[in-house]
Amino acid sequence: MLPIVQSAAGSDIVAAGLALADPASDRIRKAADGWHVVLRIHGTKHHLWLKQAPQFGATYAFKLLPDVEFEIRAHAAYRFWRAVNGRSPGPPFHRLSAQRRKRFALALRALDLRMEGASYRAIAEVLFGSRRVSERAWKTHDLRSRVIRLVQAGLALMRRGYHALLRPSPRNNRGAAKSFPTRGK
Repeated sequence: MLPIVQSAAGSDIVAAGLALADPASDRIRKAADGWHVVLRIHGTKHHLWLKQAPQFGATYAFKLLPDVEFEIRAHAAYRFWRAVNGRSPGPPFHRLSAQRRKRFALALRALDLRMEGASYRAIAEVLFGSRRVSERAWKTHDLRSRVIRLVQAGLALMRRGYHALLRPSPRNNRGAAKSFPTRGK
């Protein structure tokens, strides 16, 4: 979500031609925290947030504060600026690989089951099938360790407000690497 504010006269960061102030549009809605606008430019969705109702003919600027989300918002602002100016927006801030998406899903499912009181063994049976969970060697089974790590990863996600889902991949050595441990760490 990219916060924007009405700018001083002469600024043309967000063109008036985007029809931000068209209340009949399904692209804009009022919420408790302000106004939300979703613009699709050249096949890419851009989510904008305004504290006050947008005005027809006004010009707007991005509001970037030096907070923990600054880098993400700055990148979104750059992509939006490129799209508005007819250029390809470029790649998103990060993309989750199929393997990371699967691990996030498993971690959240494991956490949900654990919070409902399921044992690690029951979680393993749900996630990986009862055939993979052997009766005789559960205490030393590799799935037991994997399920425990998944539950711990789910707890880490929950405690940090799931922000790791928005962060770059661990190979960039930022954000998610600290909040969502990868296998073997």
